[in-house]
Amino acid sequence: MDFIWGAATSAYQIEGAAFEDGRTASIWDTFARDVVGETGDVACDHYHRMPSDVQLIKSLGVNAYRFSVSWTRVQPGGRGPANVKGLDFYDRLVDELLANGIDPWLTLYHWDLPQELEDAGGWPVRDTAYRFADLSSLVIDRLADRVQNFSTVNEPWCVAYLGYEHGVFAPGRRDFKAALDSTHHLLLAHGLAAAQLRERGRTVSIPLNIGTATPASDDPLDVAAAWRADGNVARIFLDPLRHGRYPADVVEDLAGRGYTLPVQDGDMEIIATPIDLLGVNFYFGQDFAGRDLDGNTLDASGRPVVREIKPDVPQTDLGWPITPDRFTTLLLRLHHDYGWPLVVTENGAVFPDQPDADDFVEDTERVAYLSAHIDAVGAARAQGADVRGYFAWSLMDNFEWAEGYAKRFGLVRVDYQTQLRTPKRSALWFRDRITSAP
Repeated sequence: MDFIWGAATSAYQIEGAAFEDGRTASIWDTFARDVVGETGDVACDHYHRMPSDVQLIKSLGVNAYRFSVSWTRVQPGGRGPANVKGLDFYDRLVDELLANGIDPWLTLYHWDLPQELEDAGGWPVRDTAYRFADLSSLVIDRLADRVQNFSTVNEPWCVAYLGYEHGVFAPGRRDFKAALDSTHHLLLAHGLAAAQLRERGRTVSIPLNIGTATPASDDPLDVAAAWRADGNVARIFLDPLRHGRYPADVVEDLAGRGYTLPVQDGDMEIIATPIDLLGVNFYFGQDFAGRDLDGNTLDASGRPVVREIKPDVPQTDLGWPITPDRFTTLLLRLHHDYGWPLVVTENGAVFPDQPDADDFVEDTERVAYLSAHIDAVGAARAQGADVRGYFAWSLMDNFEWAEGYAKRFGLVRVDYQTQLRTPKRSALWFRDRITSAP
């Protein structure tokens, strides 16, 4: 199989064992306890069930598995030497995957900043990027002899804006300047890690959550609103990574709001360290209008209106529109505008799963979602996009961040009381789709 077929998870969402073998608290331990009301203390208990979970992964017929390391399991407190027991777990995981013919795809950061580093200022503080570089070296030194594919920072937009501006993700702050500073420092962290990986001859990627920003009409105001939205979510990351500069229109827009990105000499060269693949995490596309519901073109602060409109299409159980056609559009845009080889590092959906007496879920809606989106990848490839793989999100039901355990993305159902794993219809369909792939 030349095409990469995989399933994906993240450490905090599945591992459990939150305070075992030297692991300390991350911002998600704190936020989950204080805000969400449910925690990842046990989650899917993957830390204790890893060998059987690898057999579960193997049963799907995938040839790759994307996972992340827990920063505080590897480096408690975010500073100092490695926690040997923590690295030993990932060492065993990598060996188990390889022994079963599954290629490990390791993500260095999936949102679990050590609480001590947040207490010292978090991602808005430049030093955090260097602390991440230290973590990266610990992981690379231990695992790069067997792991070829590394991702650096997963979805930096979510880290910066959901965590530091909107306050709906850890650490729960509401400060636009903090989000803006975090954006730059997350990119700097990526570049510092990417340079280490390139020195070791490893394959480097960064997974970005990128939707599509479509004008609600051909009205020039709607076109401008969509371009502005695209700049604030996509191009603010893509352009520095590819071109070593922030988009001029975004910089100008921020200056009009009184903000400047905290760029220092040499930063942009580090951020633009070449990557081998762009990870694409796609869930839905959006429409944008340049007028509010009352027809105003300026908001209360005198800035141009950028109003999000959900496309008039079916939605998932999270209220996310289902837009596979826009997935094709996005992949082609990334191919033509930026030129990197692409891998779909996340794609999946929440639906109201109803298990039967045997805990089996006949999740036909998820099957339809996955089928349409995999077909969308195929359509992009047929039109020339260099898409090299697809990872379903997620392997199994897990702690779904601010939603706690209420929402389920998994191909495999998890009974959180018994930890029983039961492949859903979507898991069986995914296996068969992989088997029948050319």
